[in-house]
Parts: sequence; C-alpha cells; structure tokens
Amino acid sequence: MEAGTKYLSGHSDLLMGMVSANAETWPALRATYDSMAMLPGAEDCFLALRGLRTLHIRLKEAEARALAIAHWLAEQPEVKTVLHPAMPDCPGHEIWKRDFTGSSGLFSVVLDPVFSKEAVTRMLNDMQLFGMGYSWGGFESLIIPFDCREYRTATTWNKKGETLRLQIGLEDPDDLIIDLRQGLNRLHSLT
Repeated sequence: MEAGTKYLSGHSDLLMGMVSANAETWPALRATYDSMAMLPGAEDCFLALRGLRTLHIRLKEAEARALAIAHWLAEQPEVKTVLHPAMPDCPGHEIWKRDFTGSSGLFSVVLDPVFSKEAVTRMLNDMQLFGMGYSWGGFESLIIPFDCREYRTATTWNKKGETLRLQIGLEDPDDLIIDLRQGLNRLHSLT
C-alpha cells in the first residue's frame, strides 16, 4: 500500500493511493476492485508520472534538509526530544538502520513541558514559511501540533510536553531555521 498523495506526487495536488498484491492476495484485491470500481483518472495518472520523474532527487533533498533541521532542533533549549529515526538517540533507530537506506522529511519534536498549549498556538500562528497542515511529501514545509495520547494503543505515550510534527519541504534550510528560531522565541512570550 502506498499513498501516492505524498512523495510520489510531490506537489500536493494529487489524491491517489496504490496497492499491490501477490498471487495469494490478488483474488481478494480484484474482488474489491470489481465491487468498488475505484480507479484514478487520467489527470491523476499524469500528475503521478510527473512526480515520479523527480522523486529520487526530491527524496534526497528532503532527507538532507530534514536531518539538518532535526540536528539544529536537537540543540535548542526549548526542544526536549527530536523523534527522527535517522538520529541515533531516537527510539527505533536500530530497526531503522537495519531496514532502511534513507529517511524522509517527516519527523516530530517534543517541546519542553514548561511551554503551554497556548504558547505553542502563538508560535504556530505566526510562522512565516511553515504552513499548518497534516500532509507531507510535497515541496512545502508544514508544521502541526498533535497529541497521540488519546488514540495510541500499541504502547503508552509517556512523553511530557507539546509535540509538533514537521514536514520539511524544499525551501532553503537556513530560512526554515530562522522561521523556527523566531517561533521558538515566541514560546517564551506566554510562559
């Protein structure tokens, strides 16, 4: 299963999912298709093909930019934890190292618990380059607060502090760092 909406598209202008099957699972997949008849349109296929042509370059750039920003965030006093699988102190790093050859532009940070939800809202409302959004894989950088304590079931989320999910796009990392630094400075205005 793959969300073509994300990195495959790369331009945040496509809604598409893909699924593949082996010989054993193909009959069930075909039966589902026959009953639902869900297919992408020609324009969607064109947009996916356009994205495929630059996918390898965009993924490398997203990885490099996200890692640079994740390392910078790890040094900031307002940030308690950076959750990026390519960073050695991230839970699951050894599994990531074993199973993957690269990372993407998507990661999270846990802020110091001293900062309130209201302070985080003020930080986010005045971001200049980061948009607020749930998607990822596009050329633009996004940031969104989330609290997974209510819906996480596999393990208990015991991190204290507001959590932000970042999607690092293709903007200049230095510009994104300036925007983040200004945002982190705004956190202090309500503490």
